Amino acid sequence: MIKPFDLNLRHLRALGDVIAQRSLNRAADAAGLSQPALTQGLGKLERQLGVSLFDRHSDGVTPTAAGDALAERADRAFNALAAASRRTGRGGARGFARPERLMTATQIEAFLHFADAQGFAGAAAASGLSQPAIHRAVRELEQICATPLAERRGRGMMLTPAGRSLARGVRLAAGEIAAGIAEARGDEGEAGRIAVGAMPLSRALLLPRALALFLGEAPRAVVDVVEGSWRELVDPLLDGVIDLMVGALREEAPQGVEQVPLFSDQLAIFARRGHPLAGQAPNLAKLASQAWVVGPHGTPLRAHWEAMFGQGSAPSVPVECGSVMVIRGLLAQSDLLTLLSPDQVALEVEAGMLVRIGPDLPDTVRTIGISTRSGWRPTASQARFIDLLHRATLETRLQENR
Repeated sequence: MIKPFDLNLRHLRALGDVIAQRSLNRAADAAGLSQPALTQGLGKLERQLGVSLFDRHSDGVTPTAAGDALAERADRAFNALAAASRRTGRGGARGFARPERLMTATQIEAFLHFADAQGFAGAAAASGLSQPAIHRAVRELEQICATPLAERRGRGMMLTPAGRSLARGVRLAAGEIAAGIAEARGDEGEAGRIAVGAMPLSRALLLPRALALFLGEAPRAVVDVVEGSWRELVDPLLDGVIDLMVGALREEAPQGVEQVPLFSDQLAIFARRGHPLAGQAPNLAKLASQAWVVGPHGTPLRAHWEAMFGQGSAPSVPVECGSVMVIRGLLAQSDLLTLLSPDQVALEVEAGMLVRIGPDLPDTVRTIGISTRSGWRPTASQARFIDLLHRATLETRLQENR
């Protein structure tokens, strides 16, 4: 499989010049290459991808659909690198005006291994490159950006803020080039690869249904599901490690994140079948007299639980737990109460293991939806998966209301 940085960045950048100029001679001048070097570079790209990027005519060249697709993604990749370079905080007489234009694929791939491993030894082990080669690439990028990208902390190495910014830009660029490769080749197997951040509420009904629908349509696709809370997933989203997040939305989308609502979810109280409060409509005082298992402080679910009791005496919480799987098992074997979405315990309620306690809680409504990076352009397969998330929303809501 072709990796993003198997392709020559200078030749990728020249694609836009060829499309704009419709002439290899004029494009070579614009790209700062000789005409033979540009011709050879384009030929190498076409051999690597196994597709024609341009149709050659006596009066010039025109891009094929594959050429247009790759050029557009390459442009987005270089914009991500340029934005990251601007944020590195470089300055002084040594700084280059356009440092991203001087970076090579070899340098930034080695730097990305270093950033992921947070050290030269780990990067060498993961990449197969030598430690001196990775060290050299990092130092060359520091010279190009005119700012330190890594610093020693104790026995290890840590990225500086400039290094973290560049690493994010490189990851985003790699993602765009990978999408361009898949789109240019028309390879649904590669283009169908999706990384989804799954927040707790999405894991029980919504996401499994959407995944089943998607894999039914695209059996060659590969979906990476990364579980975590919103706080754990938002940085991987912004870094391009994951493509989208599914779960509870923030009241206001943070900078760099776009939110699309799917449905409103109302929390409820649950306990085991046979719990002393089962079948009752207990008041707040009775609920406060019970022991609970709830999520840790600082989580949205815990905030809803605390708001439910207001300024009164807080109930006993012998177990704090963010794992719904653990909570479900604990409820079935104790008299603890919990506050969860009905989706998260739908199977246990249907099986008669757990029951809802008391009426609906009107002040615990949350909006569930999709979070993506601002400006993100999904591949065809990613866009289809989002469509199926909307379809799965309708189907799971109907199932719940039957």
